[in-house]
Amino acid sequence: MKVWKGFQKGIDLGGWFSQCDYTEERYRDFIREEDFAVIRAWGADHVRLPVDYNLLEDENAAPRESGYRHLERAVACCRRNGLNMVLDLHKTAGFSFDAEEGESGFFESEKYQERFYRLWENLAKRFAKDADMLAFELLNEVTEKDYMPAWNRIAAECIRRIRAFAPIVPVLVGGYWHNSAVSVKDIDLPDDPYLVYNFHCYEPLIFTHQGAGWIPTMDPDFRISVTSSFGELDEASRRMLDGTCAGLDAYPPETKLSVRYFTDFFAEAVEAAEKKGVPLYCGEYGVIDKGRPDETLAWYRMIHQAFEQFGIGRAAWSYREMDFGLADARLDGVREELIRYL
Repeated sequence: MKVWKGFQKGIDLGGWFSQCDYTEERYRDFIREEDFAVIRAWGADHVRLPVDYNLLEDENAAPRESGYRHLERAVACCRRNGLNMVLDLHKTAGFSFDAEEGESGFFESEKYQERFYRLWENLAKRFAKDADMLAFELLNEVTEKDYMPAWNRIAAECIRRIRAFAPIVPVLVGGYWHNSAVSVKDIDLPDDPYLVYNFHCYEPLIFTHQGAGWIPTMDPDFRISVTSSFGELDEASRRMLDGTCAGLDAYPPETKLSVRYFTDFFAEAVEAAEKKGVPLYCGEYGVIDKGRPDETLAWYRMIHQAFEQFGIGRAAWSYREMDFGLADARLDGVREELIRYL
């Protein structure tokens, strides 16, 4: 499979310009210059920067120059520290992966879609000069499978408009079910030499999201081990997630999590990327801070081997806080080893 050079080992900067309180204090202080130096020292070659449209435009879609200045500062911090960047539009007017954000109507509304195109045209105009170290991720985590025909059309048009100003900036596109690996095969876009297929992986979800307070059916006190059998993981998934975890039912119930689970799970997406001749990239993966540090390390070790086997670039969620923080004190005892498996 085609390997995306310069974007093999990354860290997400969640909570800085997205999923935040949108205050100048947050933009100034949550991530600082020294954090980029730390990330580089961890051996990363890039960061993935989630950005909400609120940072870059007001309620009338007029550009917020203060927001663009913050974004330009982040790009400059990357450049000074020898890091590349994936610029991820995490929320657009009319759509968010999180229904509680109250954004809706994007896939049905030509008005919202035009606003989306113009935002990306503005970004392309301003950052085409950084094509040597910057990539554009059109939209984070399309949710419903039914959106995919519209999303393929919207993404194709958006790329066409971006190319008028930024002909060689890599563009990332993912699929439905929150960028599930199983949706990669349904990405259907015109050929583009700088296209990258994108997915996320938090599998098995019952382990990586154990006790997650934002999942309505999840008991916040629920815990499960990375060494649990697939039968145990599946049973807990049916209780706590109202459904089975992806791929578990393909194995005998006594099976335990291993590298093979991840290589099997990625295989279909790898095949789709190979057929299209594009790189494959995992923009988010990680384990919630309720998991034991040693078990978090074990999960990272397994998924890392699968990424390496296929040459899949990736960015771990997330650098600080956001329920998954790699820099948080809970991982002090395992971090030195864990960063080898990013």
